[in-house]
Amino acid sequence: MANPNAVCNGHLHHHHHQKQNNLLKSGIYKKNGITKGMKKNGVSNGTLYKKTFIEHFEQAPMYVAVLTFLGFGVGTVFGYLRDFMRAWGLEKRHIAAEREQQKDFVPLYQDFENFYTRNLYMRIRDNWNRPICSVPGPQFDLMERVTDDYNWTFRFTGRIIKNVINMGSYNYLGFAETDVNALKTVTIELQKYGTGICSTRQEMGTLDKHVELEKLVAKFLGVEDAMVFGMGFATNSMNIPALVGKGCLILSDELNHTSLVLGARLSGATIRIFKHNNMQSLEKLLRDAIIYGQPRSHRAWRKIIILVEGIYSMEGSIVRLPEIVSLKKKYKAYLYLDEAHSIGAVGASGRGVVEYFGMNPDDVDVLMGTFTKSFGAAGGYIAGKKDLVDFLRTHSHSAVYATSMCPAVAEQIIRAMKCLMGQDGTTQGLQRVRQLGKNTRYFRRRLHEMGFIIYGNDDSPVVPLLLYMPGKIGAFARRMLEKNIGVVVVGFPATPITESRARFCVSAAHTREMLDTVLNALDELGDFLQLKYSRYSKASHPELYEETRLELED
Repeated sequence: MANPNAVCNGHLHHHHHQKQNNLLKSGIYKKNGITKGMKKNGVSNGTLYKKTFIEHFEQAPMYVAVLTFLGFGVGTVFGYLRDFMRAWGLEKRHIAAEREQQKDFVPLYQDFENFYTRNLYMRIRDNWNRPICSVPGPQFDLMERVTDDYNWTFRFTGRIIKNVINMGSYNYLGFAETDVNALKTVTIELQKYGTGICSTRQEMGTLDKHVELEKLVAKFLGVEDAMVFGMGFATNSMNIPALVGKGCLILSDELNHTSLVLGARLSGATIRIFKHNNMQSLEKLLRDAIIYGQPRSHRAWRKIIILVEGIYSMEGSIVRLPEIVSLKKKYKAYLYLDEAHSIGAVGASGRGVVEYFGMNPDDVDVLMGTFTKSFGAAGGYIAGKKDLVDFLRTHSHSAVYATSMCPAVAEQIIRAMKCLMGQDGTTQGLQRVRQLGKNTRYFRRRLHEMGFIIYGNDDSPVVPLLLYMPGKIGAFARRMLEKNIGVVVVGFPATPITESRARFCVSAAHTREMLDTVLNALDELGDFLQLKYSRYSKASHPELYEETRLELED
């Protein structure tokens, strides 16, 4: 289970020191190596962070962990019982199985590897892959489906569940919309260019619309150049292999997205994992890499590159960018920052974690982000120095082989980005960013007050609410849908076995009434399912929320 972790930088008057030490002992805060009166990586802590940085990773009571393991144990026992019944024909077998004629061959299907899927996931499968039939805005319409065989198959009833409050989509700024006036320029470009390019960027697939978008992205981020790609996942998985290879070292956060992990594996570089947002773990790997070099030969690494995300989509935590930049400068490494969930979502004007921490974009060697979330579109970008982007135009697998971005999609991104930059002649973009911040802080504060355990940073619009027990995953999602609220629930193996959760994504398009409806439903359901595990709600420690600048000491 994750350790409780709330990190605060700044200053705290002497009479508060004992209070913080007591809280550290109780488990609500964890220092993560920030100490009073010392310098971190040659830079004073006071100069590293320009604002309070608070993250919550509260540990659940011991009985919750015991009951969670017990729940999985009971599920496993009944799983073996059902497998026994299927083997003897007492229960219908819905799953794949090796043919009797092939029993002497190398098996194509490993029965045991599917054990969890067929015996636990299938029982709650109705909570995933629900088809919607409207724009995924703050509310959506859902196609009702039912099952007659315990979720092995579904059939649609023909009924549409209207106006379900959407708490699962990454529509952070509310640009997933169908307003005719807002989409006017997109409609014009669709009529002008059509729907597809049918070619790659290096052949016949570079349009004036792509050039315009890339210039705008570079200007928005404050860097020399940028390149856009048609798929966000491939932006990572197809570009990392172009940047590093054999003889290079990748230092990757343990909670990095699958696209980063796949890109790292495809590169052929050596990969080493550091603990999530843990600077001591990262610095140890950097130091060892410099001292010992490559295995066996002990030659110096050709490149050392650090892979991190801006906002971690399953934890809701924000990268400790100032400290990572300080480390990468100290050890002469490169930094690759994935801002898929942070671009548009944090920062005074939506320019991501670089702006959030008040840092220089030049401090990050490779800026990556996607347009699939805050911009209500599709695709991704790589930005930075012109030499970097020119290199990728030639060597990127995505540029050489992938079809170019649809022109209408490019126009949607341009429309949203110009809105954020104020180039549309309004302040609507800035208002959306501010509204997202207000909604995020309000939603998180209320959940804390109710007594739920939630993970992540106070400014992160990704809000994981811990459910823990496997039986509560399905019950939670079904009960919320009964109240016309759509949520995303996540369990093992996508999360640690003891940390099943519901993940809420707050949007600027959510009204206060919508959020209050969700919060009231959560308050009622939290009591019904006994989900309020937190021992450190705001009501218990009001002083923690009054302090604006804190410093923790050994």
